[in-house]
Amino acid sequence: MATVRPSGSSNHIACPDCDALYLAPVLREGEQVICAQCHASLFYYRRNSLQRAAALTVAAAFLFIVANCFPFMTLRAGFRESQMIFSQSTSGLEHQGSTYLGLGVGIFTLFAPALVMGGLIYLLFGLLAGRRLPGAILLCRWVYRARRWNMLEVFLLGALVSLLKLGKLATLTLGISFWAFVGLIICLTAALTSIDYRELWARLEAIDRG
Repeated sequence: MATVRPSGSSNHIACPDCDALYLAPVLREGEQVICAQCHASLFYYRRNSLQRAAALTVAAAFLFIVANCFPFMTLRAGFRESQMIFSQSTSGLEHQGSTYLGLGVGIFTLFAPALVMGGLIYLLFGLLAGRRLPGAILLCRWVYRARRWNMLEVFLLGALVSLLKLGKLATLTLGISFWAFVGLIICLTAALTSIDYRELWARLEAIDRG
């Protein structure tokens, strides 16, 4: 644990509680930055964060593929049966005349999560190899921005509400894709929690200085 002190770094860090501005120190794994004024936790360098985040991101990417390749749910009413695939939610809205809504669903549930997972895999495996791969700084910025547009949890909540309504009209069976989707949300959330954006940025800069 370390109190923030001026250092040779040009990066500044602001306390979210008292707005005190400091020069970010160089940390090692397991060390934490504490505000000298209000003693709030500013920055924590987690142990084995790269390995943990990389493993969870790979698991999330695998579940993302599974969620898009198998039926999300099956609807049976009388002698009729229809299946829904997760990726078809975008094209289905487009066919019903809701082009912009379908585009939004595609961005929030397909493009943004894919960018976050692909970007993290590229950045983390490069860092595990002790290298900063080409374009890592720019990609790190885009991953940080894409995290805000990742709305898989909102899609799942909407799907659960639909299940409650459709369950009264027909027989619903949850497919492999649904459970893979739930696992995807858990793994991706855990991966983003395992490594802080400031920690990821500091590691990229540390390799550059090295």
